[in-house]
Amino acid sequence: MSDEAVTVLGIDIGGTKMAAAIVSADGRLVREDRIPTPAGDADQVFAALGELIDRIRDDATPAAVGIGSAGPLDQQYGLVSPVNIAGWRNFPLVDRVRDLVGGVPVRLGVDGHCFALGEFWTGAGRTVDNLLGIVVSTGVGAGLVLDGKPLLGQSGNAAHLGHMVVDLDGEACACGSFGCVETYASGPRMVARAKRRGWRSDEAVDAAVLSADAAAGDEIALAVFDDGAQALAAGIVATAVTVDLTTVVIGGGVAKAGPVLFDPVQRWVKRFAQLPFVAELTVVPAQLPNAGLIGAARLGRDALEPAGLATAGQSDRSPRPGAGSGNDPRLGQPTTVDASG
Repeated sequence: MSDEAVTVLGIDIGGTKMAAAIVSADGRLVREDRIPTPAGDADQVFAALGELIDRIRDDATPAAVGIGSAGPLDQQYGLVSPVNIAGWRNFPLVDRVRDLVGGVPVRLGVDGHCFALGEFWTGAGRTVDNLLGIVVSTGVGAGLVLDGKPLLGQSGNAAHLGHMVVDLDGEACACGSFGCVETYASGPRMVARAKRRGWRSDEAVDAAVLSADAAAGDEIALAVFDDGAQALAAGIVATAVTVDLTTVVIGGGVAKAGPVLFDPVQRWVKRFAQLPFVAELTVVPAQLPNAGLIGAARLGRDALEPAGLATAGQSDRSPRPGAGSGNDPRLGQPTTVDASG
């Protein structure tokens, strides 16, 4: 089968929505669909996912499948236990999807890894070999691509930047720790903090309303976004000085706030990044509205390559759209954010 004829199935699973897409071998989206993530037990949740998969593949068998899921997960055994999907605990997602689709290769990754891989392949990171990708939404997820390959970690859970502790006396986090990046920068936690300070305390509002008020100059909303940006910047710079990179891509629902988020993030990054090798650390918005799906599909596609990404640490230097056109990471402006959460 020619590369042009190869298609893969990408699946992106989160606490609020599940999405699936057929993607070409060069990263083009052929068709896509999504549904709200249902409540229920393990089989009820998977039944909804199964219907979505059947609908999107339309009786065709893809060459491979890539899955991005909220974590934590056990990559070795294909198990997922998303903190925001209560019905799945050590759920054998890889085996269940393989049985449904027909025995093709199935690869699993954390959703943050897939976001970073998607932006690396066809988005804002397509001209660089090293990047940190961050999704800021109902939580804060992240992924690293180093020397052209994702850093997965021994369990598949590397780069959990959202649970990096940045405040030793900080608020309790859902993970059981305290002072994590996510406790300051996620949409729900920013809204809760603003309400405690008197902002729209009796209204049912979300992070989109908070960002609109911040853009209109509301002092509480601006202060809360600055707090979140400071936490994000601390996590960004700590990661950059650890792995030595200069390109950061941010997407997710909260990133749609545009300059309200990106301006203070860049200001705090500049303040924290004092070592010479991170002095040019650059933060840009995601370019893909579906980077997680594209990155998941890339995982699946690379399972077909003899030297692909079937195991962590192997590199795939196949061409990417736009690669070779330069190495300038400044590919976008914060005012042009369009990334889904």
